[in-house]
Amino acid sequence: MMLRHPLALAVSLATLASTVAAKADNWPNWRGPFFNGSSEEKGFPSVFSKTDGVAWKTELPGEGASTPIVWEDAVFLTSADATTDAILAMRISAKTGEIVWKDALGKGVRIDERSNYAGSSAVTDGKTVWFFSGNGDLAAYDFDGKRLWHRNIEEDYGDFAFQWTFSSSPQLYGGLLYLQVLQRDTPVNGRGRTDGPIDSFLLAMDPATGETKWKHVRPNEAVQESKEAFSTPIPILHEGRPELVISGGDCLTGHDPATGKELWRWGTYNPEQIGHWRLVPSPVYGAGTILICGPKGEPVYAIAAGGNGNLLGAAKRWVSEGKEATSDVPTPLFYDGYFYILNDRNKFLTCVHPVSGQIVWSKAIDAKTKLEASPTGVDGKIYVMSHLGEIFVFSAGPEGGEVLNSAVFGEAQSVNIRASIVPANGTLYIRTDNLLYAVRK
Repeated sequence: MMLRHPLALAVSLATLASTVAAKADNWPNWRGPFFNGSSEEKGFPSVFSKTDGVAWKTELPGEGASTPIVWEDAVFLTSADATTDAILAMRISAKTGEIVWKDALGKGVRIDERSNYAGSSAVTDGKTVWFFSGNGDLAAYDFDGKRLWHRNIEEDYGDFAFQWTFSSSPQLYGGLLYLQVLQRDTPVNGRGRTDGPIDSFLLAMDPATGETKWKHVRPNEAVQESKEAFSTPIPILHEGRPELVISGGDCLTGHDPATGKELWRWGTYNPEQIGHWRLVPSPVYGAGTILICGPKGEPVYAIAAGGNGNLLGAAKRWVSEGKEATSDVPTPLFYDGYFYILNDRNKFLTCVHPVSGQIVWSKAIDAKTKLEASPTGVDGKIYVMSHLGEIFVFSAGPEGGEVLNSAVFGEAQSVNIRASIVPANGTLYIRTDNLLYAVRK
């Protein structure tokens, strides 16, 4: 197998970065054009409600936690359709809310009552869109809905060994399509292969065909459920070196995007090897710093980017203190020079200096339920949403923290809304139980 020269990869990444910058009004992957939850676009509303500012709303075939992915007039997401027992890949018109096309990725909707297979967000390059579902189906479509290829990761590499429903979003970077599977090394609840070893791995594929380019096994010292991660690989470019950063299995690792080779490793947020600390938040990069969130109310750790090998204490820039700056589920936001950490359980939004770790401000959120959707930053504002669909709009920046608006978009029975609010092309896309709203000024 022939691999690309590092210089060629760097050139392709630079080209990609310029393309992304030119299309920064789109939202091509789960964490947006800069892979950090932010956009540089302007012109989004602060004050709105279910009846004020809604351009359209569309009823979806069913529930799902996948965040909308937007490229110009195309909005992509997955939805669980109980009537057909399938996860549907969908395109919706950004102008009208019309469902342009939908297609079943494969059979099956759920294996537990907490979530379903429609938890992973799609990824697009503006011509092709790639969808993944929690039962292993991975497929590529053109924008007209023609299926270009399909494969099932469980059929190829064995049943996923997770206690709950697996969810990680595919990632596109430098001409390769990536998927990470960080799982147990033994079966659990009847899940997991029994005909061979169960590895945690990073998979790289040809986006045009789905063909595997390489599979990099990522070992870890975690035990039991703490081996499980629901995070997504995050691309970074630090001082000219491209990396894919992966969190889970009690550690943080950086990988060469061309080969999967591990460049460095930091650990651990779990020195006592507690067995039930699965990891949900993805890492986030900003100002030369990478954040990893310890689970279950543990601190947030800040690691200096650019390391090599096994990183020791010198790489750790700071560790959060107190009950405010921690996150069990939401991935932190990096926006306009600061990190924003959403505490889903204790209900705080905290602005943190990226290098010193100093808390600039921390505000309690008057939500009735947990806030597991990751925060979004755009136009001087931060948008967060609770399980109930309660939306809170905060002013951003070191002088921010003011609540500019609050509104409820969920229904009385809503208990599990997890999709992040997406700003793209002047529109806020808000996904609740089985509705997608488009909100504009």
